[in-house]
Amino acid sequence: MKQAKKDDELSLNPTWGQCTGFGPSAWSRRDFLSRSCNGLGALALAGLLAEELGATPSASSPLASRPQHFPRKAKHCIFLFMSGGVSQVDTFDYKPALEKFAGQRVPKMAGFSGEIEGFLSSPHRVIPSPWEFKRMGESGHYVSTLFPHLSECVDDLAFIFGIEVDNNNHGPATLHVNTGSQFPGHPSVGAWITYGLGSPNQNLPGYVVIQDPRGAPINGAGVRGSGFLPASYQGTLFRSVGTPILELEPPKRITRQQQREEFDLLNWLNRRHQQRRPDFTQLEARINAYELAFRMQSEAPEVVDLSKESEVTRKMYGLDNPVTEAFGRQCLLAKRLIQRGVRYSLVVHGVENGKTSWDDHGNIKGRLPRHVAEVDQPVAALLKDLKREGLLEETLVVWASEMGRTAFINDLDSDKPGRDHNQYGLVMWLAGGDVQGGSRVGETDEFGIGAVGESIHMRDVHATILDLLGLSDERLTYLHDGRFRRLTDIGGKILKEIIA
Repeated sequence: MKQAKKDDELSLNPTWGQCTGFGPSAWSRRDFLSRSCNGLGALALAGLLAEELGATPSASSPLASRPQHFPRKAKHCIFLFMSGGVSQVDTFDYKPALEKFAGQRVPKMAGFSGEIEGFLSSPHRVIPSPWEFKRMGESGHYVSTLFPHLSECVDDLAFIFGIEVDNNNHGPATLHVNTGSQFPGHPSVGAWITYGLGSPNQNLPGYVVIQDPRGAPINGAGVRGSGFLPASYQGTLFRSVGTPILELEPPKRITRQQQREEFDLLNWLNRRHQQRRPDFTQLEARINAYELAFRMQSEAPEVVDLSKESEVTRKMYGLDNPVTEAFGRQCLLAKRLIQRGVRYSLVVHGVENGKTSWDDHGNIKGRLPRHVAEVDQPVAALLKDLKREGLLEETLVVWASEMGRTAFINDLDSDKPGRDHNQYGLVMWLAGGDVQGGSRVGETDEFGIGAVGESIHMRDVHATILDLLGLSDERLTYLHDGRFRRLTDIGGKILKEIIA
């Protein structure tokens, strides 16, 4: 028994998953055997792969800033996620055929499966958009008149039409757009980016989430998790009003010096505990979180304090209007985080499913204008503000939802029709960095249901986002369960048409 226990404490590197070679910490015998099943040649291969894949994060400083794989202007990302499924045929994907076929069935179409195929084969009727579309800017992109503010920025936007996601339901589709997989347990886009690039500011989290003050999106923390990556890369939830993180400030009776001494003792105890469990990354993340929380006490409260912003800025973001105030705060906070070096901000509008999300199965005419009114001015203000301060060049801004909607409805009797789910018709746009403003890629059929020609998969969009941040989806890998995993899974095609 004693010999078996000794064999189980072979001193090999616990961070094999990061391809860093040998080290002083302990592996179990089972870990060693499972990872060397192809012989000692596999160990040498891992060392070569480590050099090829580039530097990997250090356990003691997982958020240390790291170089891009190749030069790109964008160093930060703001990901604007509209929870619920934005109707593309009422916002950015103009389809005049909806007027022609109003009230009729869609002509027979091939190439669809699953729920969409069922929708099309059942009785249904086409619903035209209640809003006019106009060509805007020098690029002449069609934009719904629902967006009077964002339409002014159209020449800075690059549109992607007809994106396909893997599922026609909110939960899996939300995970797919935010993590690259429709199944739980995978790292979010922000986790991959902070894993690859670290963070320039060590006094704030590298990855911040600013969700709708009314509540969380579907899947909650699943959209911001680190999955199988070390826990240090998960998103940190910030409140847009008041203390950014609850219980961040210490009790008034404790001095800064006393708190430092308590942290030092706690750190010493945690390190002793962690040495016996080197593969349990949650322990390392907890240790780093304590230190980060201590440093955040001096910087984080100032970030969310918008009182010093000028009246012009506050009005520009709509903070003087109860309709736009909440999302205006979220967008302005995201800009302030960029100014302070935060690598990735996920800004969420919409709560679960229902009237406060974009899930408009009924009464599209009454509900969609309310959603758009809450975000149109703040999003335009964010783009204009970043551009005015010279930050748009180094910031990639992404607009996304989990799916598109149908141009028809199966409820033939509804006097207030809406639109159902459509996994084949998602529209996204990007701005900033090396994005070619005014460009577009992809095209949908005359009803906006699916792509014309080769479809654009979500992994292609993810590969493009990584590329625009100077990261290769082929090099940004992590060994998990015997396989080098990546955000794009089997790899994505970079959408070069929207890159300058």
